[in-house]
Amino acid sequence: MNSFGRIFRVHIFGESHGECVGILIDGCPPGLSLSENDFKEPLIKRNPKIKGTTPRKEKDEILLKTGIFNGFTTGAPILIEVPNKNINSKDYDFVKSTPRPGHADFVASQKYYGFNDYRGGGHFSGRLTTSLVIAGVIAKKIIPKIVIESRLISVGGSDEIEKTIDNALKYGDSVGGIVECTAKNVPLGLGEPFFDSLESLISHMVFSIPAIKGIEFGSGFNSACMNGSEHNDLIFDKSGKTATNNSGGINGGISNGNDLVFRVAVKPSSSISVTQSTLNFETNEKQNLKIIGRHDICIALRVPVVLESVLSIVLADLNLIRYKK
Repeated sequence: MNSFGRIFRVHIFGESHGECVGILIDGCPPGLSLSENDFKEPLIKRNPKIKGTTPRKEKDEILLKTGIFNGFTTGAPILIEVPNKNINSKDYDFVKSTPRPGHADFVASQKYYGFNDYRGGGHFSGRLTTSLVIAGVIAKKIIPKIVIESRLISVGGSDEIEKTIDNALKYGDSVGGIVECTAKNVPLGLGEPFFDSLESLISHMVFSIPAIKGIEFGSGFNSACMNGSEHNDLIFDKSGKTATNNSGGINGGISNGNDLVFRVAVKPSSSISVTQSTLNFETNEKQNLKIIGRHDICIALRVPVVLESVLSIVLADLNLIRYKK
């Protein structure tokens, strides 16, 4: 449900327009240096002040509630909260009767019998990626030798990112994108096949990020068009290094010592200014819907640091599993 991990275990909580969002982390080793300053840069990257991202800019004040003493982790559960201050809930009064196409509004109301918090998407909002980034900061301290980087490589099917976003802004629409993530210095042997294989756990966490619709490792879907003689990564030394990396650094669900490489597909933002048709659940009639409020034109702009964070969580947990056996 809202928890992930076997040793480094995270539990996410909060809503977009509720009092706060946050994360509870259990299994974190003691003695890791940690302060509010560690979170500033990653949280700015999650919600940068650039064209195409939401005008809603929270201060993201970090409240270290438990598990930190004298600037170090204690080994006890770590509870971190981030207050929501810049909210405008009245923009979402319409959602209860007229769910937004593409959002979780309808399915959430059905699953939770109408008791769900629908303001700003509630528990299904991208606002909760704040908590994932916070957990990622701590996870990276467990795996300091692994270097993780993500970059936006295309938007709306084009590598002309700024031009594509400008065009979407002009017409009040939104665009999706592709983000690539690479991890260097990943130790050989991470992954617990069958069901906790490295790809399985990464995919599990990646799909917890709102708006993710696909993932591929290494050569990904292109591998279906290749011959085995072309796709096989030839091993050339005892460390397992290979001439190519079509496997994306994973064989049999286990890291093979090469760079871990994967890409994700991020869908276009569902909240757009273009008038759409939806069903009014009070009148049972179709109704035109023009969404107001503060929304992203391109969510993919904010995904790279979140992707790095969820990968860090997975690798930290697998690292603890492997070396605590």
